[in-house]
Amino acid sequence: MIGRLKGTLIHKQPPWLVIDVNGVGYELEAPMSTFYDLPEVGREVSLFTHYAQKEDSVSLYGFLNEAERRLFRDVQKVSGIGAKIALAVLSGVSVDEFARLVQTSDVTALTRIPGIGKKTAERMVVELRDRAANLAGGAIAPQPGQRLDPLSEAIIALQQLGYKPAEAERMAKKAAGEGDAPEAIIRKALQQALR
Repeated sequence: MIGRLKGTLIHKQPPWLVIDVNGVGYELEAPMSTFYDLPEVGREVSLFTHYAQKEDSVSLYGFLNEAERRLFRDVQKVSGIGAKIALAVLSGVSVDEFARLVQTSDVTALTRIPGIGKKTAERMVVELRDRAANLAGGAIAPQPGQRLDPLSEAIIALQQLGYKPAEAERMAKKAAGEGDAPEAIIRKALQQALR
């Protein structure tokens, strides 16, 4: 499986683009979120990729960042959703906005994305709600080398202990005191949960 392609962009016409990597042309399908930020034809580009093989075809998908690729993969884990709808999701909303829509169970807004009906939107909310906080590339999950504030660290830790994102946030905010370290917030939140 190819994880990343770096080469010269030689063709782009949504949803297809072609990258020349050392004389070999790779045709990729990409969401509009990627197309908006692609360089001009003839310039170097680096894309995260997803390789998919079916009985009768092989497909390669390209994304400008890891958060988009992760969302593309996660959305396809929802029953009845394939690559076409996953690309539509990324073309219709940002990763952070999608995570917010799922966390708030905004089925109406999700149905505005082409190809997503009410039942599909409801399945997305049910099947992705617990992972929605981690879908967002930087809204909640820290980037390498980035230090979060104590409250955010406590919220992430509570989620890793099995609490749902909204519940973890409520618990941490209720427990947080002025100048508390993440460990103190977590300890107090867990103690309050046992009362």
